Amino acid sequence: MTFQWPQFLWLLLLVPLLVLLYVWLLRRRRRGTVRLASLAVAREALGKGPGWRRHVPPALLLLAIAAGLFAASRPMAVITLPLAQRTILLAMDVSGSMRAEDVKPNRLKASQDAAKAFIAALPRDVRVGIVSFAGTAAVVQAPTVSREDLVAAIDRFQLQRGTATGSGIVLSLATLFPDDDIEIAHITGQRSMPRMLGDPPKKKETQPVEPGSYTSAAIIMLTDGQRTTGPDPLDAAKMAAERGVRVYTVGIGTTSGEIIGFEGWSMRVRLDEETLKNVALMTQGQYFYAGTAQDLLQVYESLSSKLVVERKETEISAVFAVVGALLAALAAGLSVFWFGRIA
Repeated sequence: MTFQWPQFLWLLLLVPLLVLLYVWLLRRRRRGTVRLASLAVAREALGKGPGWRRHVPPALLLLAIAAGLFAASRPMAVITLPLAQRTILLAMDVSGSMRAEDVKPNRLKASQDAAKAFIAALPRDVRVGIVSFAGTAAVVQAPTVSREDLVAAIDRFQLQRGTATGSGIVLSLATLFPDDDIEIAHITGQRSMPRMLGDPPKKKETQPVEPGSYTSAAIIMLTDGQRTTGPDPLDAAKMAAERGVRVYTVGIGTTSGEIIGFEGWSMRVRLDEETLKNVALMTQGQYFYAGTAQDLLQVYESLSSKLVVERKETEISAVFAVVGALLAALAAGLSVFWFGRIA
């Protein structure tokens, strides 16, 4: 815990002084007591004394003062808070190697099931978008809170040739920042239209920010292979880092490299873990490896808890101020209830 105004903590030394003042007042009151003829007369005059109850309201009041002085120092603590604006882009590999059955029932089906479970576990106000990538990349579902539309988009995946991991990141960034100058024609396979007279001016480039500082959105990229086409994923990661967007990478399948056959075809595939780790490192994200379908589900469960909350240093002086006010009110209430006055 840190303090913005630590000098106010010196005022807490007033609390023991107030305790000494209270003890002194009690002793003074005893010395000023009127002397009576006998002990029986004194007992009859006093009746049953308040005992320990008379010390409770002053003690609560002292605690209230201490809490108020602590609040005045403006304490700061790292606490977990829900994100106010949340958008998650799922960039998912749909290359032909996702047919492989080393992850049961196959890589594609396992990734689809895990993504659906991940979406279902998110709070309803979290917007999710889906980008698929193979030789090119495409937005199969723009960010939305409709879970039905997201599930339908995942079910529409069509396997293609090639693995353009960089394209998946770039198109995800273009979806998150539509007003930025991100060229995507070369990664979507579509021709860019020439600028005509009267068209709006070219969009301005953004100024780089601290990596990981953009807390309103994140990208999760799942792939089972290494880049065979498209932009370098490390260049794409640099673009994400400059915008403060974290990229969480998920590797699925074999890391040693194997020849996978299907429908009379065969191909050699290898998971490029080093690149995925570097992408996550550059963007302040995290890399996960999933060797089985259950591993993949656990990865997405872990990500769901990471992406809907943030740990942030926050001023908590209001908490101590409220505690102080409640203690003061309790002290006054008990004093009135027991003694008929605030004393």
